[in-house]
Amino acid sequence: MSNSSSITEFLLPAFADTWELQLLHFALFLGIYLAALLGNGLILTAVACDHRLHTPMYFFLLNLALLDLGCISTTVPKAMANSLWDTRAISYSACVSQVFLFSFLISAEYFLLTVMSYVDGYVAICKPLHYGSLLGSRACAQMAAAAWGCGAFYALLHTANTFSLSLCRGNTLDQFFCEIPQILKISCSQSYLRSFWVLVIGVWLAFGCFVFILFSYVQIFRVVLRMPSEQGQHKAFSTCLPHLFVVSLFISTCFFAYLKPPSISSPSLNLVMAVLYSVMPPTLNPLIYSMRNRELKWAIRKVTSWMFLNSDKFPLFFQK
Repeated sequence: MSNSSSITEFLLPAFADTWELQLLHFALFLGIYLAALLGNGLILTAVACDHRLHTPMYFFLLNLALLDLGCISTTVPKAMANSLWDTRAISYSACVSQVFLFSFLISAEYFLLTVMSYVDGYVAICKPLHYGSLLGSRACAQMAAAAWGCGAFYALLHTANTFSLSLCRGNTLDQFFCEIPQILKISCSQSYLRSFWVLVIGVWLAFGCFVFILFSYVQIFRVVLRMPSEQGQHKAFSTCLPHLFVVSLFISTCFFAYLKPPSISSPSLNLVMAVLYSVMPPTLNPLIYSMRNRELKWAIRKVTSWMFLNSDKFPLFFQK
């Protein structure tokens, strides 16, 4: 038996028993991580450098790319390092930092996706004549700051509550990063009840955002279906459906990971759910949001062309 004061590190699970499979796991995560860095980095560069993309929609997309980069960088590099060096340990302070940063970034991303359903969907399609007046630079900055601020506040609340619990069931976590549900599993049963009110707050916030997103999309689809032009309907659906897919994947996997009953919990299921809500969205978001966006694709193509034409200035990335 141990308590939180005597724990100096946590143990994360080993993904394989052999060194070869550990290297395979490292290579898989490395490929995913590099894809996320490349995709989100190109979006950040394109939006920042192309003045034609300095609009509310791309401003929020830039914020989403920043959150995606932070989210995947909080969990995946440590998992890769453990696989490469064949270790399982993560220090107590590193675990606290990982929980706070991941909770902050994942919560802020959810709040930002809620804002984007209003900005990129409801206002842009249902009230296009009021788009400029409702979404000035100050209003956009305030909405983005609110998303980041709410994420930071909720993460601080959740992290402080989680690590104030007494841990009396060892220090082994059944996940490749410090995930709150896995920490709660090793807490004492009496202490576990203290986290209930924080969970209730989180569920109500998530449910409120989800209802707002659903309301926005109901209004959007009502307007789109009334459009006389099939081309206009296609353009509207191509803008909204990728966002709806991202939100649905994010919400469903998060809810399942955090609210599933212990009876259906298993190491493989926990791993799959964690990858779906923490690793896949940051990797897929750049592809989903740029796939049918001609302006963004053109800007990204312009950035990549400039980088290749000036490859002599980037010796670490380009070889002559």
